[in-house]
Amino acid sequence: MRPLSNRLPPHFPLMALLIALLTMLTVGPVVMLLLGSVSEGMHALGTFTGQKYISAYTHPRFPSVLLNTGIFALGSALFSTTIGIFLAYLSVRTNIPAKGVFRFLPIIPMMFPHVLFAAAWIMLLNPSNGILNMWLRDIFGMVGSRGPLNIYSLGGMIFLQGMVDLPVTYLVVAPAMYSFDASMEEASRMSGASTLRTLRKITLPMLRPAILAAFALGVVRSLAAFAVPSMVGMPGRVHVLNTHIYRAISVGWAPDYGTGAAIGLLALSLSVTLVYVYRYLVAESGRYVTVTGKAFRPSLIDLGRMRFLLAGILGLLACLLVVIPVITLVYMSFLPYNMLPGADAFSMMTLGNWQAVFASPHAVRAIGNTVFLALVGATAGIVLSIFVAYVIAKVKSRGSGILESLSFLAFSFPGLIIGVGWMWLFVYTPFYATVWALLIAYVGTYLPYGVRPLTSAFVQIHQELEESSRVCGASFLGTLRRIIVPLLAPGVMSAWMLMACMFVRELSVSVVLSRPGTEVLTVQILEYSEDALWGRVAALGLVMVALSTVLVTGATLVRSRLARSSAVD
Repeated sequence: MRPLSNRLPPHFPLMALLIALLTMLTVGPVVMLLLGSVSEGMHALGTFTGQKYISAYTHPRFPSVLLNTGIFALGSALFSTTIGIFLAYLSVRTNIPAKGVFRFLPIIPMMFPHVLFAAAWIMLLNPSNGILNMWLRDIFGMVGSRGPLNIYSLGGMIFLQGMVDLPVTYLVVAPAMYSFDASMEEASRMSGASTLRTLRKITLPMLRPAILAAFALGVVRSLAAFAVPSMVGMPGRVHVLNTHIYRAISVGWAPDYGTGAAIGLLALSLSVTLVYVYRYLVAESGRYVTVTGKAFRPSLIDLGRMRFLLAGILGLLACLLVVIPVITLVYMSFLPYNMLPGADAFSMMTLGNWQAVFASPHAVRAIGNTVFLALVGATAGIVLSIFVAYVIAKVKSRGSGILESLSFLAFSFPGLIIGVGWMWLFVYTPFYATVWALLIAYVGTYLPYGVRPLTSAFVQIHQELEESSRVCGASFLGTLRRIIVPLLAPGVMSAWMLMACMFVRELSVSVVLSRPGTEVLTVQILEYSEDALWGRVAALGLVMVALSTVLVTGATLVRSRLARSSAVD
């Protein structure tokens, strides 16, 4: 009988190690969340009780929280999906001017942290001293010190969350627009149907799976959102599940992590279900393929004179998404408090907010911790992603399927809720209240952002290259280091850049795990906003934007250099 080691596949040790590691990073916090929800307290794990579920689900505010959550998630998903369809249709299928600009427009907010986007619009639409509200009261001679617009409302939350989720819905719908055979639309118009009727009867029905997938993903992201609900909803007393959990674990002398875990399991179940609905809808879109091997020529719809009006609408959207928030942050970073632009405001501009930020040990430490997490954390995440993606793409077995499911599972976890699970896990380890806890949680939460693009890249590398290296006597690690990874270097840098940017802007996990000494930029900005120090919010926010820009620029230059080196080789 052959020894057991001789009967195992050659990649079995690596696969087993990766499955164990990903199980710890993805399933581990969920198991601890479940155990925490039925335990008496943080230091009484295993002393089981059902009291946490009773107190959580019989809370007098819980029905209104559920209602607010439903309205917020569905409303923001509907808003972002509608705008995403509108933008994708105009930028892909029509002859609207400046198409290149409008195609790039939805990508920009992905590099703009949600906490800063919310802060900028709070400075503008705060009902008492928002710049835009003060300007409207002056223009129309309104009596009173509040309004007419109120960002601290459910409508304000839906508007902001819908805008920050627009890039995701656009990126789901736009590829379907590109691959749609225009001959069906041409046949409809030749039959006498108007452009609007063709859009309603032909185009949108054929794009139904992509539209539903974008909507489902929008709901998932709204359920996971924390920046907008905390900065806008909590001051307006409009609580959703995430802020309700945050209050349970942060308000009072004895944070109730058990109740937070009990509520979090409900949101986690909803999110996981919707993510798998999204995957089903994406797979189902194959039934709606209209482009085949036959002649396919995408045609553009002539908008006539309407194209200039529609271009103006998209220009307004660009202002709402990028221009106005950035200008607001720059303007407010030099002022002691909200003021209408004018001679008085410009005379009061100083560097006081910038000096206060860089003189604060908490803010300086937050900058340092964020840089460390972005550089070291993203590097660790990409190294792990390379091995996981290799096994998923190159090793076709049941184990690789398990690994793929584990890597995708983290994508469906709302950050705040999985952060509570990490808290239950870390409190029993030396990592508790250290920056290493944040690093491990970041890697576990955002691993799909490294695995997904690298898996696609590995598929493009032919097996013959690896086999040739093995024949020449190279080991698996040697082949990976000297042959495979150098060929994928540009893709690796792209994935690293994405993960580093996600770590810089991360808030929901950080707000649970961050402790004095482990502050990060987003948590410090949130604290400044709670104290209404909007000038410091703006100054520190611009530091965050600058940090993201440096990371993206540096990674892009390295990626370009690696791409040229690969081409020369």
